[in-house]
Amino acid sequence: MVEFWECLIALLVGLFILQYLNHLWASRNYPPGPFQLPLIGGIWCIGSKISHDTLIKLAKRYGNIYTVWLGQKPVVVLSGYQAVKEGMIDRPDDFGGRPVTAFVKAALDKIAAGVIFSNGNFWKQHRRFALVTLRKMGMGRQSMENQIEEEAQHLVKTFASTKGQPFEPFLPITNAVCNVISGMAFGIRYSVEDEEFQRRVDTIDAVSKYGTSVTALLYETLPWLMNYVPGPHHKIFDFAKKEISFTMGEIEKHKEERDSESQDIVDYYLLQMEKNKSDPRSTYNRDNLAHFILDLFIAGTETSATSLHWALLLMMAYPDIQDKVYKEMEEVLGSSESICCQDQKKLPYTNAVIHEVLRAKYVFFFGLPRECVKDVKLRGFHIPKGTFIIPDLHSVLHDPERWETPEEFNPHHFLDKEGNFKSREEFLPFGIGARVCLGEQMAKKELFLFFTHLLRTFKFQLPEGVKELNKEPLLGFMLHPHPYRVCAVPRCSSSETN
Repeated sequence: MVEFWECLIALLVGLFILQYLNHLWASRNYPPGPFQLPLIGGIWCIGSKISHDTLIKLAKRYGNIYTVWLGQKPVVVLSGYQAVKEGMIDRPDDFGGRPVTAFVKAALDKIAAGVIFSNGNFWKQHRRFALVTLRKMGMGRQSMENQIEEEAQHLVKTFASTKGQPFEPFLPITNAVCNVISGMAFGIRYSVEDEEFQRRVDTIDAVSKYGTSVTALLYETLPWLMNYVPGPHHKIFDFAKKEISFTMGEIEKHKEERDSESQDIVDYYLLQMEKNKSDPRSTYNRDNLAHFILDLFIAGTETSATSLHWALLLMMAYPDIQDKVYKEMEEVLGSSESICCQDQKKLPYTNAVIHEVLRAKYVFFFGLPRECVKDVKLRGFHIPKGTFIIPDLHSVLHDPERWETPEEFNPHHFLDKEGNFKSREEFLPFGIGARVCLGEQMAKKELFLFFTHLLRTFKFQLPEGVKELNKEPLLGFMLHPHPYRVCAVPRCSSSETN
């Protein structure tokens, strides 16, 4: 009997080794990367905490196209502008898919959901709906601008109520941006004290911190095991269920209270459902609407709020730049009490500062992952259909071959010799290609209007006794600044303080 078990174990070990060696042989044509260990693949190279230095070191060692294996799943990383251009710009159709990871499937309890994590006909229908609806609601037009400006004025009043005393700006900023999305989605707005708003902030914060954690990597590598292991992933699953449940409730309210004219995204979606109810190819239903709204809140709130949070920190860290922004606004706008998006063309330095915030403090750890939709040859490497692709947009925005001073906060990256604003093809904070951020135009409007309203009304200073700020990000899928306190001192010359 002992000999039988010894033989069985030896056989299983032999089969395991044979399977492992076959896998190594089959993966030989992928781009180079860290050596694959059994079960865990190449994630051993990341260590206990992933950082940007990790990705930079990998690119320097293996080249600007390299592979990191999550177990037996290959993840091909494109690093630097040239590599990202070859993959995402020159061959957009080849890398146009979106991988649906084990975690996404578990969190959303489905394969296709919303716009971010969907493909094929589902993605095409919902992206088209989003573009058309945002256009109807005033994307790029005055009505959307009015809504953002209203929230900007609320934010100014909130800051003014601090009377120049130190306070943490993160929650008021997040509340203002969240209300823009909430107004679009449901036609409602929240106060900072609202329990529903606080729950949303907790949800978004948990998701952003989880994304690049070791737990996240282990879940993608060993999902069958992690489902039975306690950890933060279960908390996020719970958050997602609560968010979907809340949204379902709002959808029911809209069905009961709808009037003849559509007012928000839920109204427009319900109308779309009615129009397509006889179409067997239609993907419009209540469940998918809830996931679509979840996409809007996760993608639309955290990104803009984090960028604005960084902007205020950098204005305190570089008071000379803050003063130049204020001086330009005073010289150009004069006694005008209002600021509109058309003023952006008249304010090249202010525009350059906002763009440099988005570049220097890119809010994602890397670009959202893509997926090969067919077998591809890239720089001589074979990348099979279904392979995960990560365009490392952080490396693009800090590429030393494309930016004069990539690690410095330097608004002159976006100014020519005459001081005019200049666009840069390397400026890709909103993504690239068919999967470019749906809310890019709205996000740009938000940042400009919030930033200019605040900078024209207040001078932002460090609290007394604070000598410097930590300009390094807190690592997560979203890169937040470390918590800080600010003094918003009213500028007496601004009409908005009267």
